[in-house]
Amino acid sequence: MESLSETQFAYLLLTPALVLLGVIAVYPLVSTFSMSLFADRLTGTARLGEFVGLQNYVDLFTGARNYALPSQFLPTFSSEFPFVTNIYSSALAVTLIFTVFSVLFETLIGFGQALILDQDFRGRRWVRVAIIIPWAVPIVIQGMIWYLMFQPNIGFLVGTSENPALLNQLGLIGTTPLRNTADALFLIIVADVWKTSAFMALLILAGMQSIDRSLYDVAKVAGASRWQQFKLITFPLILPTVLVAMLFRTIDAMRVYGIIQTMAGCQTVPSLSCLVVTTFNTPLYGTSATVAFVTAGIIAVVVSVYIVNFASEGL
Repeated sequence: MESLSETQFAYLLLTPALVLLGVIAVYPLVSTFSMSLFADRLTGTARLGEFVGLQNYVDLFTGARNYALPSQFLPTFSSEFPFVTNIYSSALAVTLIFTVFSVLFETLIGFGQALILDQDFRGRRWVRVAIIIPWAVPIVIQGMIWYLMFQPNIGFLVGTSENPALLNQLGLIGTTPLRNTADALFLIIVADVWKTSAFMALLILAGMQSIDRSLYDVAKVAGASRWQQFKLITFPLILPTVLVAMLFRTIDAMRVYGIIQTMAGCQTVPSLSCLVVTTFNTPLYGTSATVAFVTAGIIAVVVSVYIVNFASEGL
């Protein structure tokens, strides 16, 4: 081992991790792609149908497979109807909407929580515990809690047409929000932000506490205001941590399933993971594998954009 170069020694240390990654990640991905190349029908007891190549992908993106799907993959474009009327029936569109808004608000709220927790004040430990509690709640329990809160005749946050609640009066949701795709998606985003903003706060807080405090002392001596300290010290130094946290949350949000299934169901709020699970249980194995591989491809594109645009700048 003494004759190895530093690069060779580094690769040697990484070999166990690369082998483990290949077993638990690469092999299932290759297996999924292989399954997506076969027809959905079964021949015999355990053998998949005939080899069809990329036909499943062509059918998925052209809409030819929509007849067999619980919800369409792409939104329908029509000159007769506004685009927004068809967007909620698309699993891809719903997933992207959920990802963009949930990650955006989780980052903003998590950043604010981290700024508060980074200050030295009495009772900070208990505030940290209070912020972490939503994140510690299991997704199934969280989904049932929010389901009961917005269930008509049960939940206290939704009323009836004769006796509407405050949210109904403001026009934010209808009287049966969990049966309407737009209302249900809005509530699912709120529920996810409530739970996962704590995750963002903890990651960002860890980055903030790694900043050399002497920088703030120098800034105070130089007469910098708190806004200038945040703009010139905190934000530039914490930006890499924020971007990494957003990347983790984006990957996780693209695979959203549990909170949807427990709150409103995949029939009301379709997502890419809902398509994968539903078609696999039908069973439409080829279609399920196709959607799963496309989802993995979209996530890979997001990761690649991060690597190209941020890692090259040294962030």
